[in-house]
Amino acid sequence: MLDWRAGDVPVSVRFDDPYYSLENGLEETCHVFLSGNGLPARFRNGFQVAELGFGTGLNLLASLKAWRAAGVPGMLRFTSFEAYPMSPADMIRAQAGFAGLERLAAELAPHWGAPVIELRDLRFELIEGDARETLPRWPGRADAWYLDGFSPAKNPELWGEALMAQVAAHTAPFGTVATYTAAGFVRRGLAAAGFEVARQPGYGRKRHMSVARKAPE
Repeated sequence: MLDWRAGDVPVSVRFDDPYYSLENGLEETCHVFLSGNGLPARFRNGFQVAELGFGTGLNLLASLKAWRAAGVPGMLRFTSFEAYPMSPADMIRAQAGFAGLERLAAELAPHWGAPVIELRDLRFELIEGDARETLPRWPGRADAWYLDGFSPAKNPELWGEALMAQVAAHTAPFGTVATYTAAGFVRRGLAAAGFEVARQPGYGRKRHMSVARKAPE
């Protein structure tokens, strides 16, 4: 169930947390997940993004926009793990307010609700269910992770040490992680899983965010 605030910002009633920044969700995505993972500079054919928490699809749209703007040949692969998918109608409503994403949002709108979307330059897969159960079964390895679940204080099961270990197990050598949170237990979980973790300035009123790089195997 959703509540809508500040116009058309969706808020999860289950977790009492907005799906993205009330200030500017697109700028937050670009700051945290793209810049935090060194993107688009690292993009290459077959680059694999994986994400915990698909939400409104904003991160996918922003990533595909960056991919196309960079003129990268080939295909972007994007896999998202989501326990409670939004309805297509709610996703379309949430995406409507982002200037610069209108064409991409319209291109993808007919596909929402499908578990796999294949375009000329994108292969997207949405894996529905508890990531603690679904991620261990995923055969892929990500070049970049977006950890974008609800607040660790309100959704701690998506940030536990065991799940961070699975994130590490499904990360390519020298792969990276970015997240808006700088919560100590999240940073410790990433470090325990074998990542080199650092804090960076966060977006807006958030003083810090976390980035991580998988140490050589």
